[in-house]
Amino acid sequence: MSIRTDKTDNAKAALEAILFAMGESVELIKLAQAVGLSELKTKELLDEIRQECDQEDRGIRLLELNGSYQFCTKKEYFDCLITIAKTGKKPSLTDVMIETLAIVAYRQPITKGEIEAIRGVKSDHAVNKLIEYDLVQELGRLDAPGRPILLGTTEVFLRYFGLDSMEELPELSPVLLEDFKAEAEAEIPI
Repeated sequence: MSIRTDKTDNAKAALEAILFAMGESVELIKLAQAVGLSELKTKELLDEIRQECDQEDRGIRLLELNGSYQFCTKKEYFDCLITIAKTGKKPSLTDVMIETLAIVAYRQPITKGEIEAIRGVKSDHAVNKLIEYDLVQELGRLDAPGRPILLGTTEVFLRYFGLDSMEELPELSPVLLEDFKAEAEAEIPI
């Protein structure tokens, strides 16, 4: 076993960090440039990382794919990954999405045009993401010119916010409601 320098130790840790963060294969030349070592020295360090992953009881291994390297899960842990992947993840909602969702929840059934009139801006992206996350759904079509889609919340919405029914939504304060109405009316051009 050779004596290491701090630069080599740091380079090995940096290689692990890069491969972990990238999540896909990275070419040897790019890895070498990133850690400031020759391709030969970088390959030696990658071979050491591979040996450590193979010898130790670790859940990952290092693959070499046509001169590129990538971390992947060992086959024996595939079932554990599937268990987690099936559970899904809670969607991350932006402020715009939360605002749009609140409008839908309190005013449903509502059209996208009505949402945009309330918000004062286009809401295509927010509405589409809420539909993708299954928090909002199409309830039908309004019997009006163009037959716009009516939107409403879903059962997933109720579960996401821990509600048994829409009646459990917090009531809007009458004072706040009047303030919102006054603010909206002030923004309407004369």
